[in-house]
Formats: sequence, structure tokens, C-alpha cells
Amino acid sequence: MEGKKKRRLVLVHGAQHGAWCWYKLSALLNSAGLEVTCLDMASSGIHPKQVLDITSVSEYVEPLLQFLRSLPPEERVILVGHSFGGLCISLAMEFFPHKIAVAVFVTAWMPGPNFSYLTLLQEFKHRLSLKSNLDSKTVSDENSNSHEKRYVTPDPQSLASNLYQLSPPEDFTLALSLVRPFPIFSDEDLQENIQLTEENHGTVGRVYIVCEQDKLIEQDFQLSIIERNPPDEVKVIPGADHMPMFSKPQQLFSYLQEIANIYY
Repeated sequence: MEGKKKRRLVLVHGAQHGAWCWYKLSALLNSAGLEVTCLDMASSGIHPKQVLDITSVSEYVEPLLQFLRSLPPEERVILVGHSFGGLCISLAMEFFPHKIAVAVFVTAWMPGPNFSYLTLLQEFKHRLSLKSNLDSKTVSDENSNSHEKRYVTPDPQSLASNLYQLSPPEDFTLALSLVRPFPIFSDEDLQENIQLTEENHGTVGRVYIVCEQDKLIEQDFQLSIIERNPPDEVKVIPGADHMPMFSKPQQLFSYLQEIANIYY
């Protein structure tokens, strides 16, 4: 019974953000007859866990994996990952390749079987060191004797100048009341839990959406990710900052609608 089933997009937010950041895009996609699911990763948005509760990247991504597990065997979805959400959907591609029609990376991390996330992270950290960007704060977890846990706290000035510089002020104001601290995962944890294979991850189609005015994951960095791990298709949003769902929602919606028509 083709055509009866609605095409479903699953939207995965970036670091410090939550399902709330997709509100404009959800409304546009719904009005076009597409089904939309926006998820909070662990300790994000209204998820009950706190940042110090998160012990690994797997635990952070668990809400997405749990959702995919719950789908009927025959249902496939379009995964959309923004920023760090690109890593989340990459793990989902490894575990549930048969449930994903296509994966869309929106100015996002896009590791692959031959392109490790740790390599990307080292480059990103180097870039951050060249400009003081995010306020990183180290805290100790009183319940753990092993080692202290670290997290990144949202910094309003950095958000304004590096993430939201082209977004409407009301969306930035909304963000300031909703962003939450983001856990910093150890290299050992990332090495152990992010193992992508050609047999699983490599079988899922990928589209990358470049945001030209992104000051966090800058355009040249996005292009270098694309060059080293080429997706099936690349789309570009001119005039979009790091938060295209706020700065260019109509353009992002048009691209996702196109992708849904082609890949679903």
C-alpha cells in the first residue's frame, strides 16, 4: 500500500541543544504532509538525565537508538543530524542501516569507516584553540572514584557570535533559556564506541548540507570533511549560520523535502 504511509524524518539536534530547536522546521515539514519526530538526546532538551549522569557517548545517543529499535521492521526513516547530531546519526547508521532511507548531515560531523571521528575532533580542537570559542569547564563527579567528568557550559557570547550571528534575535533568546551543558567524552570512549563499518554504515546513502556562514564548523572545514568522506550529494545554503533551522528555515525545508522525494 505505497503512498499510504507518510514519509518520516527524524531530526537530531547538536551539542547543548534539544528537540526544541527544530520547531520552525517541524511546522514546515508537517504542513507539507511529512511526518516528523524530534528527539532529545540524553541530558539534552527536556530529557531527565543530567550531564554528570552521562558515562559514555553510547549513553548520550541511546534515545535515538531506542527510537529506531521501536520502529516496525518494515519502516524506514530519513535521519537528519545537525552539528554533533551527525555523530549520533552515524552511530545509528552502523546499528540500524536497514531502517534508514538516507542520512542527512547539516553542517555536521560526518565520520566514516575510513575517516575517524577522533581525527575530526583533533582538527576541530586545533581550530578552537586559534580562537577562544567555547567555555569549557571541568567538574568532578562525586559518585565516581575513577576519574573526573568534564562538560562544556553554554556561553552566551560565543553562541551569539559563532552560532546565531545571522539568526533572528527571538530564536537566540529562546536558545539562551533552553541550552544545557554538554558532556565531553574521553578519547578512549570515542575510540571504543564509534566503530563504523562499510558493511553497515557504508550501505546508507548520505547527503551533506553546507552552511556557508557557519562560524563554528567553518565552511572550509565542512568542505574538507566532504572531500575526505564523499557523500552521495552535497547541497549548499548561502547566508546560513551554524543554526540554519533558524537563519534559513525555508531553504533547509526545501532541501529536506527534495531529499524525501528522491530517497524515500
